[in-house]
Amino acid sequence: MTADLLAMRDRLISEHVSVVGMEATGAYWKPIFYLLESDVECWLLNARHMKTVPGRKTDVKDSEWIAKLVEHGLVRPSFVPPQPIRQLRDLTRYCTEVVRERTREIQRLHNLLEDAGIKLTTVVSDVMGKSGRAMLEALIAGEHDPVSWRSWRWGIYGSNEFR
Repeated sequence: MTADLLAMRDRLISEHVSVVGMEATGAYWKPIFYLLESDVECWLLNARHMKTVPGRKTDVKDSEWIAKLVEHGLVRPSFVPPQPIRQLRDLTRYCTEVVRERTREIQRLHNLLEDAGIKLTTVVSDVMGKSGRAMLEALIAGEHDPVSWRSWRWGIYGSNEFR
């Protein structure tokens, strides 16, 4: 919880802790690292670079082992980009995911049309292109005659000539 993290930070500062080492496991390290990085030198440690303590594994033994490794300089911290770069990476990853999701939705639409026996790809190269969208709009408007789709394709929406 945030209050607990803030209390931990205050305790570390009051004890004059200068370096904090933490194991990089999943995303669990991020809130702690991001909270402490401006006040204390934070070392993010790769789990594969640390030999575990023999015997029963506990969080307390792990934290003591990590502290000893950091204290004696037996591990090197992993690179964590500065905050502006992290924010840019997050934004870029989000944009990539949005594009992938859009592509998946277009594929779902294409499959739905194919299952309904509507093969738009035989007449248009891009289902979501200008002509493809016009044909989809005609279908949504209740138009079922492919010949009349030319009116939608060429933008003659109000004409009764093809209806």
